[in-house]
Amino acid sequence: MLWEEAVPLMRQGYHKEMVVRAYDQVGTGEKIYPPRENVFDALRIVQLDTLKVVIIGQDPYFNEHPGKGPEAHGLCFSVRKGVPEPPSLRNILKEINDSVYGGKAVSVDTDLTRIACQGVLLINASLTVIAKQPNSHAALGWHKLTDDIIKTISEKRAHVVFMLWGAFAQKKAHLIDSSKHLILQTSHPSPLSAHKGFLGSNVFVKCNEYLVQHGIAPIEW
Repeated sequence: MLWEEAVPLMRQGYHKEMVVRAYDQVGTGEKIYPPRENVFDALRIVQLDTLKVVIIGQDPYFNEHPGKGPEAHGLCFSVRKGVPEPPSLRNILKEINDSVYGGKAVSVDTDLTRIACQGVLLINASLTVIAKQPNSHAALGWHKLTDDIIKTISEKRAHVVFMLWGAFAQKKAHLIDSSKHLILQTSHPSPLSAHKGFLGSNVFVKCNEYLVQHGIAPIEW
């Protein structure tokens, strides 16, 4: 990954240490999500020099569906085709359909890989979680790494759109140079807070307007 050359902690191998800590040093019999091979998928798909947008989640989905697999697959808010749609993702797709497509019945894939491939980094602050235990790896050490990634993007790139949804993500604003990037803050898309600012925020429209203003191809949400 080119990120290993750009991010100071990754150059030091910190991300490899974290994989060992997350997957090899937890209690016997505990399941960890996403699957080990997917933990860095967000960074594999999007490279620093092609990055346009950063969406920051808190931690991976922690559920698995019999016969369909785990919800988490390395991209925040995304689930693979066939996996039931989590409520937060449902609200994200609703906002896309309502604001970008004028409320028309546009089919938007729940697997957000196609968005990531356009330069959208879908990254959780914690890259792993214990099954059925939300936020269980918050103190494991992932935040140190993902904060370093955010700071590296802010320092090395210009005109990136950072979407900070909810109080947790908004705490990352101090890592971003707002003089050369756009920060879009709203409430979280979860059912408990989506109606407090996320739905109707036009964040996806505003994002594309900013990209176009700076000569960057917009995202096909």
